[in-house]
Amino acid sequence: MKHSQEFLQLVERVKPQIKELTMAEVRVHLERNPQARLIDVREDHEWKESHAERAMHLGRGIIERDIVAQVPDKTMELILYCGGGYRSALVAANLQMMGYQKVFSLVGGFRAIQESGYPVVV
Repeated sequence: MKHSQEFLQLVERVKPQIKELTMAEVRVHLERNPQARLIDVREDHEWKESHAERAMHLGRGIIERDIVAQVPDKTMELILYCGGGYRSALVAANLQMMGYQKVFSLVGGFRAIQESGYPVVV
């Protein structure tokens, strides 16, 4: 999908405020901390088509509304992914503003998950 210049500029403005992880780093985080949450922030139809094993789904349209009910512990490690790493960066910035302390966005998103050979549910 082609992104507008305005969208890309918005993402670039928030990236310095968030932490990003590569897929190799995500694997280490998940291994070291089994309680860490891998969260898919993509649209419902993207989730239904396929998603990372162990992931929970809280789409970008609802995550800010529902995250506290799903993950009340604001010290829980949250690793967010979308299709390519843009939407998850925006969500990471919002969750940090909501008080979540250990929020990460996956560089490359779901494409990185697939390319790395990480288990995927179809």
